[in-house]
Amino acid sequence: MAGGVGWRLLPLLLVLVLVPGGLGKPTARQERARPGAAQQQQQHHEDGPGFQYDHEAFLGKEEARSFDQLSPEESRERLGKIVDRIDENKDGYLTTEELKNWIKRVQKRYIYENVAKVWKDYDLNKDNKIAWEEYKQATYGYYLENPEEFQDATDRHSFKKMLPRDERRFKTADQDGDLAATREEFTAFLHPEEFEHMKNIVVLETLEDIDKNEDGFVDQDEYIADMFANEEGGPEPDWVITEREQFSDFRDLNKDGKMDKEEIQHWILPQDYDHALAEARHLVYESDVDKDQKLTKEEVLDNWNMFVGSQATNYGEDLTRNHDEL
Repeated sequence: MAGGVGWRLLPLLLVLVLVPGGLGKPTARQERARPGAAQQQQQHHEDGPGFQYDHEAFLGKEEARSFDQLSPEESRERLGKIVDRIDENKDGYLTTEELKNWIKRVQKRYIYENVAKVWKDYDLNKDNKIAWEEYKQATYGYYLENPEEFQDATDRHSFKKMLPRDERRFKTADQDGDLAATREEFTAFLHPEEFEHMKNIVVLETLEDIDKNEDGFVDQDEYIADMFANEEGGPEPDWVITEREQFSDFRDLNKDGKMDKEEIQHWILPQDYDHALAEARHLVYESDVDKDQKLTKEEVLDNWNMFVGSQATNYGEDLTRNHDEL
């Protein structure tokens, strides 16, 4: 869940292009990002120079680029304001725990803001719930009423697959079974990796996406094909070879040459890995000049280029908005 979103799993949804009549004309777009992929990215970025991981793990590429437009002076000034907010006990230091808490709070707020932004698009009758029929109409209505416009066999197959998949996820998120999602239930639908009762759905959707031969397992070639397409037929790059070794050594726990659902869950939703804590530790380690396991504002600002665009700055928005909301 891999990409920018880092550990946050993006649902398989549709891009809606509004057309006359109020229905959405859907275009298939898959953005599945695995939470466990963040652990892999963290390991890779600790092995090499550069701040790309810090800038993109939470921001995404577009937001990181937009923040890069600030001058160094503006970046340092705004980052200083963030430091004051992260310092919970106002002792003049940022601890790993304070950084972790900030990153988690910012991520949680992002998730609920994301739901708020799309809520009105689906709550068609404005009853502060989103019924399955409302979601289906807003998302798939154009396709269902105009199937003749979808001549491409791949598109038709995608929509036929996505509709029952979304329905299955919606019904799992709908804990009271009334086929109408509250904001919390709709949040679980859009961000299932954040909810314990949705984890089986996360695993199942990952399996369905990667398991191309539909045998109910993910073998090594399917695992690699999900992240690398060797279109030119040349030798695999070193990182792919490393991923094959990772599969054999750490993914395939029972050494039968493939991953079952339990092994997939261990991979994408590891119980012993806290992404926010790992990022907080990394920021402290790289910036803690006097090695006292905590950061002064001066240490943060001296290493401002690492923090700019990292999870701690939340798209740069936290630099300018009212932080009392957090």
